[in-house]
Amino acid sequence: MPHDPNVPITLGSTRVSRRELLQVGANAWLGLSLPRFFTLSAPTKLNAALPSAARILSGEPGFDRAKSVILIFLQGGPSHLDLWDPKDDVPEDVKSIYKTIPSKVPGMEVTELLPQLAEVTDRFTFIRSMSYSPIGLFNHTAAHYQMLTGYTADKVSPSGQLEPPSPKDFPNFGCNIVRLKPPEVPMLPFVMMPRPLQESNVIGKAGTAGFLGRAFDPYYLYPAGDDFDLEKMDRVQADDLALREELSTQRLERRAQMLNDLESGMPELKAAVKKYDLDKYNEKALSLVLSGRAKKSFDLKEEDPALRDRYGRNAFGQSCLLARRFVEAGTRFVQINWPRVANSDFHSFDVHQNLPDRMSKNVGPMLDPGLATLLEDMDARGLLKDTLVVAVGEFGRSPRKGLSTSGNDNNKDGRDHWPYCFTAVVAGAGIRRGHVHGRSDATGSAPVEKPVHPNDLLATIYHASGIDPATMMMNHLNQPRELVQGAPVLDLFA
Repeated sequence: MPHDPNVPITLGSTRVSRRELLQVGANAWLGLSLPRFFTLSAPTKLNAALPSAARILSGEPGFDRAKSVILIFLQGGPSHLDLWDPKDDVPEDVKSIYKTIPSKVPGMEVTELLPQLAEVTDRFTFIRSMSYSPIGLFNHTAAHYQMLTGYTADKVSPSGQLEPPSPKDFPNFGCNIVRLKPPEVPMLPFVMMPRPLQESNVIGKAGTAGFLGRAFDPYYLYPAGDDFDLEKMDRVQADDLALREELSTQRLERRAQMLNDLESGMPELKAAVKKYDLDKYNEKALSLVLSGRAKKSFDLKEEDPALRDRYGRNAFGQSCLLARRFVEAGTRFVQINWPRVANSDFHSFDVHQNLPDRMSKNVGPMLDPGLATLLEDMDARGLLKDTLVVAVGEFGRSPRKGLSTSGNDNNKDGRDHWPYCFTAVVAGAGIRRGHVHGRSDATGSAPVEKPVHPNDLLATIYHASGIDPATMMMNHLNQPRELVQGAPVLDLFA
């Protein structure tokens, strides 16, 4: 029987009604233009219920260390054995064709595909024990949903794919972070780039705010051009963040004042919309435009051409550079999606076929300089101190080549999907440097030490952002659900 929305429930030591909890996301109905980014509410009764828990968590390692988060989501599923968890003393049908090379930190060896990353291993931690067991046949979209929302999907087709994005979906965890921890300056809260999450014709699943409402969706920075257009990031436009040529700053401010004057003369209208805090949201949207902060952060031409070369003159490398610029400007959460459809060819990590050419000619030359330079550049600027950087895919690849684990065809050198063991890179915001957390078995098939479930990784990111992972949110049925059912991995923090 449905719960009466006016009957209070207890969160910590505070009693609030379900209706009051729901109001945290109610302003989503307003979200069709710039002001939607600023319905990221001031403290509500939901947030007010959290300080006692926050005070307890504040004594734990890493809590509230991250002012910003950069998630590099390697959609497609990178092969851990061919990148950052190489195994030498294994059968030929398991062993990578790429040589193992030493890194700056003993025990953090990588393959020859990552020579630049090998030089910066003293700045991050490898989690070599990421692992989860899927329910049924598991392909990319279902894995995206698991990794990015912390929940399994309700409907999975026989192919392992999901239905398109729905208002009933659980939110991408970045949406929750910016909802509970909005930016402190006039800046876009959450930016996703340079392309959507995608498997076949299912586009954007796990990349929305779902039942939180569109007000909490990311700012989608998807410049024109296909995935092979390596210069597409040079054509990034931010026209909706700038004044039109015919509008001066003074003229726009006068218009805002006229709106205030008009509303003051219509008390009935003002009272009718009072609960939506339109004045506050419009003020924040106006502040964003007038400050010029957001538009300026988009301008890659301000960067030294030599630094842009180091990142890589391609969509991934330039997205990494833009992520650093957004964080510098005050963005709370940036998600970089690997710039290729998850289940595609060439630059994709989905190496069912033609692994040798794709990894050495397409994937490695983009991933290595982009990720390594981001970590080095962020550290040199002091940004790693309070920015959490995470690079992870939706799963790894099968240790045994040619083995079918997902219903896909694999040639003799291909690797199929493998969620049972894979690797993540984590850095910044108090994360240990030059460290390996967990260990996989002799063939990279399963963790043998300190397994980390994706939900635990999400819980760690919430924790680092100063948010209790057990914080409640209301789903589309007005039912309370935890942000994620997982535990922060406190051993990751120094």
